[in-house]
Amino acid sequence: MRIPRIFTEHALSSGASIVLDGSAARHIGSALRMSVGQQITLFNGQGGEFSAELTAVGKSQVSVMVGDCRPVDRESPLQLHLAIGVSRGERMDLIVQKATELGVTDITPLFTERTEVKLSAERLEKKLNHWQQVVVSACEQCQRNRLPTIHSAQTLEQWLSRSGLPDTALKLVLHHRTEQRLAQYQPPQSVCILVGPEGGLSDAEIQRAIGQGFKPLALGPRVMRTETAPLAAISILQSLWGDMG
Repeated sequence: MRIPRIFTEHALSSGASIVLDGSAARHIGSALRMSVGQQITLFNGQGGEFSAELTAVGKSQVSVMVGDCRPVDRESPLQLHLAIGVSRGERMDLIVQKATELGVTDITPLFTERTEVKLSAERLEKKLNHWQQVVVSACEQCQRNRLPTIHSAQTLEQWLSRSGLPDTALKLVLHHRTEQRLAQYQPPQSVCILVGPEGGLSDAEIQRAIGQGFKPLALGPRVMRTETAPLAAISILQSLWGDMG
């Protein structure tokens, strides 16, 4: 059986004994039905991963003995920030999950002119926590040892005025009404991709982004859905300048 990878917020060190609870304990004890003596892999998002052995398995808590550290790094050399209009239903979950698997380092949910999702402050907080859990599950599956950062959701205008992106970052706004292609750019160390929700960004929003130093980018002759465009762009960028291909 494949050794399960489990994320924990505990500090990890060889020889330590820790207790896992919540979703991690339920996953180990109920979903996987693991028992004392079996092995898991632990990581806490700080880099590296640890072998661990189950020493007690209960319904709501699991005790483990932390073993050796493996300082493995599966991060791309290309820093990728995805700023994306919030989508309806499960589309946003899919984008967050797959972008994590593809190696993004930052995700910023945006509210734009054409965003149809309306959330109260309480529901938005729940959504952010949910997307964080999507990131955790995706990292457990794809074997990343560092979690992408889910930034606070904000309006596009707020984000453009204070995004805090590195001055050297290549900033790209995706839309199909341009003929600009990636081949014209020199390899950067970091990239930010701005993508609209269903219906895309408005012309005024695209122009505001360009006014803040974003370059227009089309991925080809076909118009892609909001859940397809960022994943295609990330894959191409990782192939050109990252660690895929």
